Amino acid sequence: MTKILLASHMQMAGGLKNTLNYICPDHDDIMVLNAYEKNVPVEEELAALLSTVGDDDDCLIFTDLLGGSVNQAAAIQIAGKPNFHLIAGMNLPLVLSLILTCKNGVDPDAIRMAIEEARSQMVYVNDVLFGNQDEDEDE
Repeated sequence: MTKILLASHMQMAGGLKNTLNYICPDHDDIMVLNAYEKNVPVEEELAALLSTVGDDDDCLIFTDLLGGSVNQAAAIQIAGKPNFHLIAGMNLPLVLSLILTCKNGVDPDAIRMAIEEARSQMVYVNDVLFGNQDEDEDE
């Protein structure tokens, strides 16, 4: 089984889970860590959630910031555990894609592909709507 953990500073993870529950309500078993909302060290909250992951489970852990304390705490806790997969820079397209494709196990290549697909959806829409203004000025 694949377990999912969304972990962020404050309420981003909880908000993302609410959105995911709206889009795909059959995935209501997603774990959430809204770090720093309680007076509990993030390492302790994270350890409690990760303790629910069995030896036969895969675990996808999504964090908000690569250099952030939540990601660093997660990296320390999963060191040496090959069935744990830590992905920083979570966003809705990325998490949704991996939830739908990794139900029965995690393929690192699927993670890499989902990251590339999510990156391709990050677009400055003004350029799409109005064209790149810098090109017009050069002519």
